[in-house]
Amino acid sequence: MSTALALLFAIFLDSTLGEPRHKHPLVGFGRLVNFVEQSIYQSSRMRGAIATLLLLVPLIFFTNIIADIPLIGFLFEITVLYLAIGGRSLAEHAMKVYDALKEGDLKSAKAGVSNLVSRDTESMNENDAARATIESVLENGNDAVFGALFWFIVAGAPGVVLYRLTNTLDAMWGYKTERYIHFGWAAARLDDLLNYIPARLTALTYALLGHFETAIQCWRTQGHLWKSPNGGPVMAAGAGALNIKLGGAAVYHGELKEQTVLGEGQPAEADDIPRAIKLIKNGTWLWIGVAIFSTLFLL
Repeated sequence: MSTALALLFAIFLDSTLGEPRHKHPLVGFGRLVNFVEQSIYQSSRMRGAIATLLLLVPLIFFTNIIADIPLIGFLFEITVLYLAIGGRSLAEHAMKVYDALKEGDLKSAKAGVSNLVSRDTESMNENDAARATIESVLENGNDAVFGALFWFIVAGAPGVVLYRLTNTLDAMWGYKTERYIHFGWAAARLDDLLNYIPARLTALTYALLGHFETAIQCWRTQGHLWKSPNGGPVMAAGAGALNIKLGGAAVYHGELKEQTVLGEGQPAEADDIPRAIKLIKNGTWLWIGVAIFSTLFLL
């Protein structure tokens, strides 16, 4: 029951407080990542693997020690999970884009999109901005919500720390550029591994809460065609669940790239942004319900 209670408290804190505005631990971890990179960098998979271990192992070890302390450990686990999830922050960023689009303020909408995605926003029209926002919401539903919940259920606070810090490392080092193609390999592969099961549970969650048959079909036929082995199933199922189309052409670093079209139905538009957010909120309650049911009746 303690796991289910911790889930409830952490999600309550996220929904009421949102992410800390200042001094978020992940910001401090990002500075540590930069320091380690400057100290140990070499275009080598071995160096990258060593750097990844140096950053993860001590923090997971200390997290495990604190989590085992009676009462303090329970409060610590709630705090760790609260800091790891970002459902409210994700929704707030997405709704800023939605509000700007509904007001006809494309400039503000594109500025909002730039806070969510790494692609170029300058040439975007209204539908491009909506599509990029929904893609970010669906993919980050896994990275910022369900993935963290999964690893908390499986391994408590140490599991959440492993997952969230690896996710941060992948965001900083997981690029196929000349600098990171080898150095970031270990972090990127570990992130893929840790996300494999959560991503597919997220895809199933989207399917259960939307157009089920369409979501499953899109997941099965389109998910493996996407550039990310975990992002593909998540976004394909999410697009199918919402009965909209995502993917297609997008500009990255000044270069137009064609991507797989995901989903079915009409191209995504502004009114689909709140629907995507609702999918994650409902999914969160579904996960809580399953956790409580499992605790009371199965364990």
